[in-house]
Parts: sequence; C-alpha cells; structure tokens
Amino acid sequence: MSNALDQARALFVRGNAHFEAGRLQAALVDFDAALALAPGRPSLLANRGATLCRLARWHEALPVLQSVAQADPGHADAWGALGLAQQALGQWTAAVESLSRARALGSQDGALCLALADCQMRLQRPDAALAALDQALAADATLAEAWSLRGNLMREAGRWTDAADAFDQALVHGGHPELNRFYLAAVRSGEPVPPHPPRAYVESLFDDYAPDFQHHLLQDLKYQAHSTLLAPLLAEGRHWSLALDLGCGSGLCGQLLAPVCGAVDGVDVSRVMVEQASASGHYRRVDHAELLPFLTSGNELADLIVAADVFIYVGALDALVPAAARRLAPGGVLAFSVEQADPGHDLQLRPSLRYAHGRAAIERLASACGLIVQTLWAAPIREDQLRPVMGWYVVLQRADAAQTAR
Repeated sequence: MSNALDQARALFVRGNAHFEAGRLQAALVDFDAALALAPGRPSLLANRGATLCRLARWHEALPVLQSVAQADPGHADAWGALGLAQQALGQWTAAVESLSRARALGSQDGALCLALADCQMRLQRPDAALAALDQALAADATLAEAWSLRGNLMREAGRWTDAADAFDQALVHGGHPELNRFYLAAVRSGEPVPPHPPRAYVESLFDDYAPDFQHHLLQDLKYQAHSTLLAPLLAEGRHWSLALDLGCGSGLCGQLLAPVCGAVDGVDVSRVMVEQASASGHYRRVDHAELLPFLTSGNELADLIVAADVFIYVGALDALVPAAARRLAPGGVLAFSVEQADPGHDLQLRPSLRYAHGRAAIERLASACGLIVQTLWAAPIREDQLRPVMGWYVVLQRADAAQTAR
C-alpha cells in the first residue's frame, strides 16, 4: 500500500510539473494514473479538474470539481475552478456561489474576480459586478480586462466620463486595442469613429444573445424593424425568386419571407444564430460569414435583399451597399433599416455601441450605386428605457435597362 501511495505522489508531482509547463495532456495522464493508485484523493481530483478546465473540457471537469468541493469544503482552488467551469457552461448563479466561496476562503486570483464580475453582469447585478472588479483592481491595477469590463459597466450606467477613463486604463495596460478604442469612441466625443465594429465584439454579442434573442427583442425591446420593413413589400403581393437575408439572426425575416419567395438564403456572423436560423426551416441555406465576403463571393442574383436592424452593427456602408447592388437582378430591391443619426451627421457610434446613419448619406450612396430610392420613411425600430428608438426604413430599387434609358 505504501508503495502505491509513493507512486501516486510521484505521479502527482510529475503531473504538476507538466501542468505548470502547459503540457496539459501529459498532466492529465499522470493525474489519472495517480488516481488509479489512490482513488478519491481530493488533491488529485482537484488537479485533474483544473487540468480539464484548462483544456476547456468543462462538462467533464464539473462533476470532478463538485466531488472535491463536497469532500473538502475548504479547498479554495477547487471552488475557484468549479466556478470557472460553471461560468463556461452558463450556470451563472451557481458560478457566483462557487467563485464567492473561493474568494471567502482566501483566493487572491484576479481571474476569479473577473469571472465573478462577468457572472454578476450576466445576472444583471451591476453593483455586485462593480464590487468584484474593484476588488480585482485593488489587488492588481494592471488588469486590462478588469478596466475594460469596468468601462462597460460605467457606459451602461450612463457615466460616460468614468467609462472613458476606464477604457483609457485598459489601453495603457495592454488591453485589446481595437475593442477598447471602439468602446472609447462610443462614450467620448471627439474620438475617431471606427468605420466598423470589431468582428470579435459582434460575434460574441450575438452568440451570447442567441438563447433569449427573439423573446428579448420582441417582448422587452418591442422590436418591430423586421415587420415594419417588410410590410409594404409583402403588401405588393409579389413573388420573389430569391431573397438574401443579411444578418438573419434567428430567422425573424425568414419566417415572413419564406411564403412569398422561391428561396431564402441567410447569412450571419454568429455561429449560434446560424444554427437557429437553419433549424427554423425558412431558409434554403444559411452561411456563417461576414456580410461583405458573403455578397462578393456569390454570383447568383437576387431580386430581394433585406437587412433588418443589421447595419447598426456594420457601421459605414460604403462597401456593403455597392456589393449588395451588384447582387441584385435588374429591378431588384434592397431593403434595410438603420437608426437615425443626429442632424448633420452621416455616421455616429452611440453609447449603446450601435451605429446611426444620416438620411442624406444614405441617399447619396444609393445614387452612387445606381439605386433608386423607392421609399424612405421614419418609424420606431425598438424601445430603449421605454422610449422609442427612431430609425430610417429604406427601400432601394436597381434600375433595369428601361429605367436607366429614361
């Protein structure tokens, strides 16, 4: 028995060395071999669970770490790793409990404070999230991610100056330059407006948003852009051979278009949204791609292209609208909605991290692309703080040969 324990200890030590050096698969092999010799040892199980976390094998890590926390309730590292696994699996409330236990047991790991703040934000507890971030920054003021998260909390609270200061600190301490400059431009006047948002921001936003997307849009935000935009087109009673749904999301437009189209193709930057739209049954195909490559890589002409409340996450349209115009069949229609920019502005980045567009800029771009403004009207897109957010609804038509001649 003593020999088996000695072998288990040797494997444990070697596994730790592998873990520290980043050789995670080798560490896992040694921890598993040690557990075969000394089953149920909390220290071995804790290290095995931590290794599975590093490998992002969250579902496997969860029961291992739960067993350690139950067997040894004072094991701070096990509680911390358990909280990270629960966070990765979207178990926000359980993660808050586990991460808080780790902190109470003396863990000083800044990553745990960041994870705790993230979970509190997802549970819409901004005060608790801010407290966790302040604890993290009190321990290490160079944590760029903590500054970035703090900036977004301040942004959502309408504290623009505090938000800008936090994003400045994030940049000083090596935070993601593209993301933090994007955030900074949304809250500080005079900053250069990025023509487009970082793809990482948009993709993660909608991947996280996807599970509650339709309910939140339709019930909480009173979202109506898709139905308002398509209503006059559907009222024409026209049959469309092919429609392209740009930024299709979970398929709200596809549901309205499918009965009046021979085929509907969708595209979205969020993989989770693509999966939902594909499962809806309203689309011939749904691509996981950015909008511009999707338009420029295809050559099948569409007689209808729609983008409902999508360009607010695109920014400048000087490349996208021409690309869409080139994919339109003669007489084809491009229909989209955007938020209204303030008078005198062509493009603005709002503190909501959404772009707003000016009417004059839209009309100039349409003309430059050989598109006729069929209709352009103002109406609400959704609500924010129970107030309507006004938008422009735009229907552009490609001139066919006869129209061009006239």
